[in-house]
Amino acid sequence: MIIHRIQDGSALTLALEGRLDTTTVTELNAVIDGGLDGIEDLTFDFGGLEYISSAGLRALLVAQKHINASKGRMKVTNVNDVVNEVFEVTGFSDILDIE
Repeated sequence: MIIHRIQDGSALTLALEGRLDTTTVTELNAVIDGGLDGIEDLTFDFGGLEYISSAGLRALLVAQKHINASKGRMKVTNVNDVVNEVFEVTGFSDILDIE
């Protein structure tokens, strides 16, 4: 997986390419754990993401908790049909802001 980090002040976009699963989630966790201080607007751009597993869903929840604690906003954009189906089946479509 490749993570492109684009920051503009307190806004951060993380554009993911490839698969977000148990073998790649540690890369995203490192970005979330060490890179969300001062971020008020977090966008996950999933335009290049092919697949997400439960490990990836867990990472999104951790990111959402970080952003909620700072009274910020998190959204997920450019979700393909495969990832959207995972969000629908797991109920994540009800708890995430998906555009």
